[in-house]
Amino acid sequence: MSKNIAISDDVYDRLKREKGDRSFSELIEERLDRGGRLMDVTGQNILDVETYEEVSEEIEQLSEGTLDRLTDESS
Repeated sequence: MSKNIAISDDVYDRLKREKGDRSFSELIEERLDRGGRLMDVTGQNILDVETYEEVSEEIEQLSEGTLDRLTDESS
């Protein structure tokens, strides 16, 4: 599944230079896997506050849904 996010042209240009042959998702995932947090990405002005809150809420809802499915399957 993919999602669209809005970023400024300046941030896009910075990400594009940094990503090399990787996708934007791979670049952001790599940052997060290195112990970063979504907040660290927003601190670089990649996500505005509203988008950060929307993404955080969606992640929380998806996590709850996953836990519900796991509980249902193990019963």
